[in-house]
Amino acid sequence: MRRVHGRPSTPGASTSNAREQTVAESFDAVDVIRTKRDRERLSEGQIDWVIDAYTRGVVADEQMSALAMAIFLNGMDREEIARWTAAMIASGERMSFDSLSKRTTDKHSTGGVGDKITLPLAPLVASFGVAVPQLSGRGLGHTGGTLDKLEAIPGWQASISNEQMMRILEDVGAVICAAGSGLAPADKKLYALRDITSTVDCIPLIASSIMSKKIAEGTGALVLDVKVGSGAFMKTEESARELASTMVDLGKDAGVKTVALLTDMSRPLGRKIGNALEVAESVEVLAGGGPRDVVDLTVALAREMLTLAGVDVTDDDLHGALADGRAMDAWKRMISAQGGDPDAELPTASERHDVVAESDGVLTELDALSVGVASWRLGAGRARKEDPVQAGAGIEIHVDPGERVTAGQKLMTLHTDTPDRFERALEFLEGGYTVSPDAAEGTGARGDVVLDRIG
Repeated sequence: MRRVHGRPSTPGASTSNAREQTVAESFDAVDVIRTKRDRERLSEGQIDWVIDAYTRGVVADEQMSALAMAIFLNGMDREEIARWTAAMIASGERMSFDSLSKRTTDKHSTGGVGDKITLPLAPLVASFGVAVPQLSGRGLGHTGGTLDKLEAIPGWQASISNEQMMRILEDVGAVICAAGSGLAPADKKLYALRDITSTVDCIPLIASSIMSKKIAEGTGALVLDVKVGSGAFMKTEESARELASTMVDLGKDAGVKTVALLTDMSRPLGRKIGNALEVAESVEVLAGGGPRDVVDLTVALAREMLTLAGVDVTDDDLHGALADGRAMDAWKRMISAQGGDPDAELPTASERHDVVAESDGVLTELDALSVGVASWRLGAGRARKEDPVQAGAGIEIHVDPGERVTAGQKLMTLHTDTPDRFERALEFLEGGYTVSPDAAEGTGARGDVVLDRIG
């Protein structure tokens, strides 16, 4: 069906007057919605048109909401998802790093609690001569945002021009910055709509949202860190595996070398959750220390990124770059290049509250979602994109699951500038950790943080 948009001329008016020009649309939104509602495949033409028309404002929010719900309920096949992704890429600009003298590689995480991996990872990979253009975002809800963390560093700027980005990549080898508004604008508009229509949890829409931006960013290789567990978007390994496989297929179809790691997010990653707290822990890793799970995941992702970029490295090589200062040097240069002072003191919260063990025993459980929501409630995260965050707010974990504790021993320290937030944070922590009097030491300890590799 062809729908003509415009209004009729005023009776008696001359046809030579400046009458509104009619525009013929190729498809009709109602027909596109009906197709997916009735569990049929969307054609390439329908997909191209509806994404373009929604970006232009021809398809209304309520119509796209209905289509998103139809996709949520009835799904998409591989060809539909690939075309949907391509249409979102085509809605905006595409970046190119062809002028760089270095190969490029990138990483995307589906988000979690204490997931500060980008911070030590980008300079570690850069220290091996490969460029890492890491376009990142801000946190929403219990998942932290990379830009929020880095903005805890005095002077650091998230927004830089494309010219600055290229210069820093050539000189330093790593950039972490905000994505420009010109990349996949259709996704930005659709993402906000999905958030208020309960259509976020939909693998075709999640995969196309992530991959449209990543492909538009122009990197030659991409490693996906797909989290699974209570603190992740994907709660089960089955759903995480489906999402990972879908995104790997999309990347390969677009000519981007792509692999995915399934990683454990049943408990927080590392021991510090919150913006400045996570920067501090990242610096510990770059100095050759830090929690084992953070180091292990950083090294695993770095190895995958460098391998896709054609650099043959071993885990020993990567641990060596953390131990001998090469990765730290790259970090300091990266932060300085964006106006930050890597040696400045980080912000700290003015108020603290300790959570202590009520009995002797073994800490057998520490739920990622409970800790993540509690940290959010302390001020480390936001409920809406325009909300401010507290740089020093968050949670410091003193005991790992599997370790023995005594009554009165500190398990966690809560940090905030607003002490009236403690009550709500503690409500979310209640039931999120367990000290078992009769458990053997080691019970509940984290196994390998990397669960599987796809691609």
